[in-house]
Amino acid sequence: MGAKDSNLMEKVISLCKRRGFIYPGSEIYGGLSGIYDYGPLGTELRHNIKQYFWNKFIAEREDVYGMSAAILMPARVWEASGHTELFTDPLVECKICHERIRADQPEAIADHEAGHKKEKVEWTEPVKFNLLVETKLGASEKSKIDVNLRGEITQGVHVNFKNVLDSMHPKIPFGIGQIGKAFRNEITPRDFLFRQREFEQMELQFYVEPKEEEGNKWFEYWKQFAWDWYLGLGFKKESLRLRQHASDERAHYAKDAWDIEFNTPMGWKEAWGIHHRADWDLKRHSEYSNVDLSYFDEERKDRFIPWDIECSGGVDRAVLFVLLEAYTEDELGGEPRTYLKLAKNIAPVRAAVFPLLKNKPELVKKAREVYESLKLEARTKSLAPIVFDDNGNIGKRYRRQDEIGTPYCITIDFDTLDPSTSSGQETVTVRDRDSGEQKRVKISDLKVSII
Repeated sequence: MGAKDSNLMEKVISLCKRRGFIYPGSEIYGGLSGIYDYGPLGTELRHNIKQYFWNKFIAEREDVYGMSAAILMPARVWEASGHTELFTDPLVECKICHERIRADQPEAIADHEAGHKKEKVEWTEPVKFNLLVETKLGASEKSKIDVNLRGEITQGVHVNFKNVLDSMHPKIPFGIGQIGKAFRNEITPRDFLFRQREFEQMELQFYVEPKEEEGNKWFEYWKQFAWDWYLGLGFKKESLRLRQHASDERAHYAKDAWDIEFNTPMGWKEAWGIHHRADWDLKRHSEYSNVDLSYFDEERKDRFIPWDIECSGGVDRAVLFVLLEAYTEDELGGEPRTYLKLAKNIAPVRAAVFPLLKNKPELVKKAREVYESLKLEARTKSLAPIVFDDNGNIGKRYRRQDEIGTPYCITIDFDTLDPSTSSGQETVTVRDRDSGEQKRVKISDLKVSII
């Protein structure tokens, strides 16, 4: 991987800290490995990505229900799902300093060995390390029970399958979608947001009749749907690819599995998974809980355990990949600049409104009027916020909004206050982030142009 590609991650991490997207978790106390906090702009970006998922996979469909399951779940859930036994990574230990690293991460091993300089590093034989985060609940030692922070959000849907059937009476095929936090005791968290110990997932479990024809039809449908959705985050087609899992790399529950992968500075990495889970989860939970999780078809008087087609992706990985894809360096007006070429539907700021000069009360007053009007319109349509910016000269404001990824900057100048300069209509200057081009737009047309 070339030096330019290697520097991209460093540049994105620097921009995220500088512009208020993402901070190291608990930084003033030294931080925690694999833990990050979202700043004001990162929170907006992440919210917009999640809302885009919720709208397309759940809210706009008649055959999908939304839910939100609890993070804490009994240890028995993870025994049933297979995670207690199979949710493991191979771990090796350095015999010099006793640091433990994943055996299947050669880059991490090489980095560690380089840190010992001239010492020859020897490693222990790989051992299995379970990734579930364990804790206990209860007020006394005798009453405490073993629970786990969920290692994935999937099981929260499966254990509520019967509740959704009884309360919503869905007809198969139907889906249940959710967004939520998950936790993994990663041996070697690395690559910024890509591999963390606390992260957020977006998932859909779509239940179909247990027939090959039905399973294959819906598997292909959701594979294409997920591909189109991910492109909608602003990716170029050549930045993504679909890859089928080999039989020896599929998860224990998977009948078939494909990944949407993104071309990162670290190589092709998983962005989204489409898994044919068949009846693994519902059968196991029926067995371990002694509760019947079958579906009864009223029309055919037929009872069966449905198959599950899963669409699953990390929110944080989506944030990271969007930032890596959007980060752009070019030259504008003879000067170098950096900007985030974010899709308008997920940009953390929809538009910024400027008074040309902040020491001119009449410009500030008019800019405030335009800002308040657009802000109300954006809020009504649940869009990213409109911001008011009078900090620094106009050039610095443009550069700051470019780095934030703001699609439009609206400047109120002296021509705005003099309608005679524009055929009797109040106009403002609207600047496009990507091209830097500026044009005069009537204030009365701004909502259509920007919102």
